[in-house]
Amino acid sequence: MDMIATKFDVSIRQSFRCRNKDGQNERAVGPDGICGRVLKACADQLAPVITDIFNLSLTLGIVPSSFKRSTIVPVPKKPRPSDLNDYRPVALTSVVMKCFEKLVRDFITSSLPASMDPLQFAYRHNRSTDEAIAHLLHTTLTHLDEGRGNYVKMLFVDYSSAFNTIIPSLLTTKLEDLGLHTSLCDWISNFLTDRPQSVRVGNCASSTLTLSTGAPQGCVLSPLLYSLYTYDCTATSSFTIIVKFADDTVVDLGQR
Repeated sequence: MDMIATKFDVSIRQSFRCRNKDGQNERAVGPDGICGRVLKACADQLAPVITDIFNLSLTLGIVPSSFKRSTIVPVPKKPRPSDLNDYRPVALTSVVMKCFEKLVRDFITSSLPASMDPLQFAYRHNRSTDEAIAHLLHTTLTHLDEGRGNYVKMLFVDYSSAFNTIIPSLLTTKLEDLGLHTSLCDWISNFLTDRPQSVRVGNCASSTLTLSTGAPQGCVLSPLLYSLYTYDCTATSSFTIIVKFADDTVVDLGQR
């Protein structure tokens, strides 16, 4: 964890100064009311204090409850929503916590073994959706060219509320199996448990509930944590591949 700590001060200053690009952070202020403009203007003054808080948080494996607090805003998935399922629950969290999450995310991705789930294309060096599509097409066309009568079945999986399926205790076990430091695993487990959350629609807000499962949609770490949560979901048949990009999954089955 010292590797993260030594980079905190510089990284946080840079992150704070990059806040508020195009005004996007002003529209995504978290429950603490701190906007990106404040962080940008006071980067030199705030960075040392926030660095100490982050280092202590990692050392203790505890995330301050104020950093875990989120406001859920229903965002329409389509122009004219007519059902509750037509909305995506996006979590507005502290912009300070987002900076912290980015540092942790970068540290995790740099620590992962290169051999981990080669068909997971999210958060991997030199990989993207283009590479995922190219690999899927290449595998499919190669199988079809191998013999007359060969065919391929493809299953496109769209998980319902995928991030909400994460169980922190199971995730922690998998992170330890991947070789991540115990203190970091404890920190992630604490990050996902006892999270105060309320829902806001317009000017109306609900009472606060505390959640201990799932990962908030809209948080920086959530997509990476989900991809690590499902890294061991791989095919056992030589004729089948499972291509993933975070929670987007395609099962490709070649048959003769």
